[in-house]
Amino acid sequence: MVDTLILLGPPGSGKGTQAALLRDELGFELLSTGALLRAAREAGTETGRRAAAFMDRGDLVPDDVVATVVEHAIAELAGRRVILDGFPRTVAQARSLDGALGERRVDAVVLIDVPDEEVVRRIADRRQGRSDDTAETARARLRVYHRETEPLAAHYGERGLLRRVDGAGAPDSVAAEIRTAIA
Repeated sequence: MVDTLILLGPPGSGKGTQAALLRDELGFELLSTGALLRAAREAGTETGRRAAAFMDRGDLVPDDVVATVVEHAIAELAGRRVILDGFPRTVAQARSLDGALGERRVDAVVLIDVPDEEVVRRIADRRQGRSDDTAETARARLRVYHRETEPLAAHYGERGLLRRVDGAGAPDSVAAEIRTAIA
């Protein structure tokens, strides 16, 4: 049984949607780094204040700050099934996660594959109140993804944990592929 699952994929691939479906259908706890960082910021914790300084500038929050937030959240969920959405984003974060998990381990990593042009279309079409959801910023985010996050596929593939699913379909069909991949 998969107890600790990581969802990978480019921005706009549907990771958040799939994580919510798995939470609702299979009882996973969802750990979204974006939500965890915002909560730490709102709570005024030291880590939250450190993260806020980067978030307010629109910069990526450093690995050590993100790892601290995730580590605390995982510790609070001892014994429960967890999906990580948005973490790790780099191989360095993946190594940090291994140390933070303690007795727990990553059981599966699902890469939601979506072609770049589909990602650009999705991001430009969604415009859910985000002024940065444009084709230009989507392409910039994809460049960062390919450079920093895509190497995680090889990292987890070498460990026999990576499962690829086609993310270009409807959310329900992608969810069915993911359930099959982690069964």
